[in-house]
Amino acid sequence: MLSILRDAGWPIWFLLATSVLCLALIFERLLSLRRSLVVPSGLLTQVLDMVRNRQDSPEAINRLERNSPLGRVLAEVLRYRHAPRDEMRIAVEDAGRAVAHDLNRYVAALGTIAVVAPLLGLFGTVVGMIDIFGSYSPVGGDPAQLAHGISVALYNTGFGILIAIPAMIFHRYLRGRIEGYLHQMEQAAGRAARVLGGGTRARGVASDEDAGLRDPMFQDALS
Repeated sequence: MLSILRDAGWPIWFLLATSVLCLALIFERLLSLRRSLVVPSGLLTQVLDMVRNRQDSPEAINRLERNSPLGRVLAEVLRYRHAPRDEMRIAVEDAGRAVAHDLNRYVAALGTIAVVAPLLGLFGTVVGMIDIFGSYSPVGGDPAQLAHGISVALYNTGFGILIAIPAMIFHRYLRGRIEGYLHQMEQAAGRAARVLGGGTRARGVASDEDAGLRDPMFQDALS
């Protein structure tokens, strides 16, 4: 490896730093975007049980908000469940945009690396070509300098492409995973809003005890 770095010349250090940054971003996002951390299984059911058992205190809602990105969205549904439908929708959409921004953190940087890495490789190629032309003189050429220029050009081109390929793959993969998570959050928030909204209307015409337990939508959500 040290021999390759020496033969690739000084431009390879820019690519080496880029590759380290790329790997760090990939591992950070893969760990942060685990399903158990973003959309925990059964969280919606737990939230509906919490409301049914009248345990939805402000402290419980704050804990839910800190639980996960999905919990952050559902917490907004709980806070605005007695508000008009449009006001709840705006609040949940604002929370969803904030969650989407957090989930997409560093993902754009991978796309940037996928574009920049080949350009850095091209820069190294140009440096190698300059060495190649510098090896020629009116009295003859320097074979050692010629070989060094060729190695600089080829190594940098290859390293640039080698970095860009996984960066682009993981950029697209992580974006797809985030879009899937956001879709699940949207479905969960919509379901919670319909259930809690139905329960609120029912309490206006039925007893407090039966409103949450007998509402068909509530039972469907818990099933």
